[in-house]
Amino acid sequence: MHADPRDIAPSAGPVRRSKRSLLATAPLSARIAMLIILAYLLVAIFAPLLAPFGEAEVVSQMPYAPPDAQFLLGTDQLGRDQLSRLIYGARNSMGIALATTLISFTLGSLLGITAAVLGGWVDQVLSRFVDVIMAIPQLIFALILLSIAGSSIPNLIIIIALLDSTRVFRVSRAVAMNVVAMEFIEAARLRGEGLAWIIRREILPNIMPTLIAEFGLRFCFAFLTISALSFLGLGIQPPTADWGSMVREASSLIAYGNLTLFIPAIAIAVLTISVNLVVDWFLDRASGLRNAN
Repeated sequence: MHADPRDIAPSAGPVRRSKRSLLATAPLSARIAMLIILAYLLVAIFAPLLAPFGEAEVVSQMPYAPPDAQFLLGTDQLGRDQLSRLIYGARNSMGIALATTLISFTLGSLLGITAAVLGGWVDQVLSRFVDVIMAIPQLIFALILLSIAGSSIPNLIIIIALLDSTRVFRVSRAVAMNVVAMEFIEAARLRGEGLAWIIRREILPNIMPTLIAEFGLRFCFAFLTISALSFLGLGIQPPTADWGSMVREASSLIAYGNLTLFIPAIAIAVLTISVNLVVDWFLDRASGLRNAN
């Protein structure tokens, strides 16, 4: 007997309402953080339209010109508009951090889940290799590799992604190990399902909330690492605008009471805090602790 379509159609309404109510139930801090992240993304996407001047355009003969009607945030040591470089810095800093996170997350999660499913010598080899890499502080390791390979943007993305993938490997392996021990995984193996099918249909749906939250945290760490490397001179190289290098360039002015360096530093801090607030809310929702209360 076939079901009457009229009896099925009303069920779509609660699903749509639950999706709409998801944001409505978010705490005020998470909603404000989402708006801030959205504003950052819009600035990064439409940087050429929003910036009053070019990214590396010298618009003033006076270095470190004070803010005025033409240059709202003043100029830097070469006479470039600080506001324009701040806007372009959003595109460069966030874009490179996002590309780095996508690579590290794809590589680390794939290897971590594979190690958990296969176990045995595969798990041992991958885990011990990751232990060796993680034994070296990430920032120091990145500085060494960038000094050898050069500080180009492709090298920066690849090196940070490879180093950060070890952290993703640890998290994904740990959460996948809990799922692999379940009976339905053993049942899938007895049915003759392949490794790719088990990962895609059985493991990923059960660990996806944790991985999504980890993605947000990894983005923050990649973003801060790239900014730190740029501050040290081995990250994004001039004339490309970057918030970390902008802090370095203006750091000498703090002795004269000029607080220009705090503008890109505040931009870095606000984005990092906003992403963490959204991740905390998402983990709260995924764990069900709020609903349990």
